[in-house]
Amino acid sequence: MLSRIALAALIAAAAPRAAVSGPSVGTTFSLTTQEGRRFGDADLAGRPYLVFFGFTSCAEVCPTTLYEISSAFDAIGADAENLRVAFITVDPERDTPERLKAYLSPFGERFVALHGTPNETAAAAQAFRVTYRKVPTANDDYTMDHTALVFLMDQHGRFFDKLDYRASQEEQISKLRALIAAP
Repeated sequence: MLSRIALAALIAAAAPRAAVSGPSVGTTFSLTTQEGRRFGDADLAGRPYLVFFGFTSCAEVCPTTLYEISSAFDAIGADAENLRVAFITVDPERDTPERLKAYLSPFGERFVALHGTPNETAAAAQAFRVTYRKVPTANDDYTMDHTALVFLMDQHGRFFDKLDYRASQEEQISKLRALIAAP
């Protein structure tokens, strides 16, 4: 019979690795907004913020995640007014500033769309330990596979927690409230 320590080690080894952990998640980034100005972590300093990597042609995960964040903000009320969301496209080839602006406009001014060159996008993704790749589909089209987590960053720009798109609204609200209350 396995000891508790050996059993715990086996379970830990078999568990899927989280896409994020550790203090270096979300180091500096700088990309271009839907209005054409440079924007990065320094622009968010002093308040907690969320970072989500996605793309405007996403059929389910991206629009659902943005809607859920917006709904959680509404449920929290005035306490969520200082939260900002940086939506970083993983499809800079198609996601023009105009397209990003139209995509995020229903969510209000707290949501900023960011895009960059392929190298800038890769650097931002690497800073958050996000993976993404182009996946060919029918008719010479493509979609994007990408890490579908929302990164919660504290007011000092440090990784605080993450939201999984499959989490309940109650769990999302609880984590956002904890982020808002963090020193």
